[in-house]
Formats: sequence, structure tokens, C-alpha cells
Amino acid sequence: MADTRAILTALWSSLRHEAQLAAARDPVFGQALAAAILDHPDLGSVVAHQIGVRLGKTASERARFAAVAREAHAAAPALIEAASRDLGAIAAHDPATTALLPPLLNYKGYVALQACRVAHRRWRHERFALALLLQAESSTTLQVSIHPSATIGTSVFLDHATGIVIGAFAAIGDDVTILQNVTIGRQDALPGRSPRVGHGVLISSGATILGNVAIGDFAKIGAGALVTADVPAGCTAVGAPARLTNCPQQPMSSGATPLDATS
Repeated sequence: MADTRAILTALWSSLRHEAQLAAARDPVFGQALAAAILDHPDLGSVVAHQIGVRLGKTASERARFAAVAREAHAAAPALIEAASRDLGAIAAHDPATTALLPPLLNYKGYVALQACRVAHRRWRHERFALALLLQAESSTTLQVSIHPSATIGTSVFLDHATGIVIGAFAAIGDDVTILQNVTIGRQDALPGRSPRVGHGVLISSGATILGNVAIGDFAKIGAGALVTADVPAGCTAVGAPARLTNCPQQPMSSGATPLDATS
């Protein structure tokens, strides 16, 4: 717990420092930064504000969505820890930025993922209508549709994010990167069986993963691949239908249950 608090404190301090520097460089932009970051006491408040701003169409809607997120964060501090780890993962792995401020303010995949985490908590507490409303608004305004029953680990990066669809009861592990126009969902023949994606997986743009399949840890799914069978740990799946390549001779361990950071 102490380590988690230290990580959150360090990230929040770095984020505020970036915002202060940006505001000093551009006084006009600084007003927007004050409202988005510098006026807030912590990362949870900032993320709730961003959810409200991005999902709400009117001032009253923005306030309501932000309030829903703040309520969830207060009840489940793990949501804020997940938001911190997601943001840190982007800064660490995205070649387009090494800073925290741009993804927080401008990457819709980051906001969509945090809204999904809030929706998942509402779903787990049987507030189904509210959870589905959050999904619908995220789909409409951010072009990211993640069913609130899906479980998603931490340090996850939705890169570009447009057109990402993650269906009901899918399970995504930690340190996963998902590019644009990816679909992860059930097959009609198996309505209750959804994909399980392991840790450290890369899912490239336009890939589709369907049905009762397991994607092993550190596997890679190529652009445009259609995956309807298991992909062992460390393998690369390419083509439609997908075929396996570059599999390690000694497969890495697989089968870990994805962390549900929103429980």
C-alpha cells in the first residue's frame, strides 16, 4: 500500500509540474490547464473531470458524469491506481510522447478506458442502466465501445483507439496494447464464451479476436488478423484466418487471470 501511495504521489507531482510549465509557456492555454489539472486536488479528481468533459454534451451532463466518476473513485481507490498505471504505461511505451500531460488531456483511448473502469464498477454493483449509459456515451463521443462486464487489467494502452470494440465478459490482462479498429468479442455459436487476453499482449490495428479463445502472455496479433483459436504464449498470429509464427521453443507461462482493477 505504501508503494502504491508513493507511485501515485510521484506521478501526481510530475503531472502538476508539467502543467505548470505548460501554463507558464502559454498563458492562454494555462487557463484551460488550471481547470483541467491545477484546480484539482489529485489524479482521481482530474480523471473524473476528463470523463465528464469528454462524455457530456451539456454542462449538466458533464457535471453528472464527473460526479458518477468521483463517486466510484471514492468507493474504489483501486480505480485511481489503475488510472495512474495506465497513464504511466503510455508515457513509458508510446513513441509519440514521454510526458504525462498530452495523453491525459488528448488521448481519447485513455479517457475511454477510465470511463470503462467506472462503468464496470457500476455493473458489478448491479447499476446496469448507468453502466450501459457510460458505454453508450463513450461509444458515441470517443468511438470506443467496451461492455461494462469486461474485465481489464492495468498499464493498458488503447493506442489511437478509434473503432475499438470489446464485448461482454471479455478478459484483458495487464500491460496490453490495443490499436485502433480492434474487435474482441463472442461468437454467435458460443454466446457465453468470450476471449481471454493474457499479460503483455500486443493487438495490432484491425485485428479481430472471436469466441472462446485464449491469447497467451506476450503474444502478438498482427494487423488485420482474424483469430478464432488459441494463440500460445509468445507466439505471433497473422492473417485471416490467423496462422501462428515466431513461437518460442520453450513457451512462456500463460493462463494467469487478468487483474480486475475495478473490483
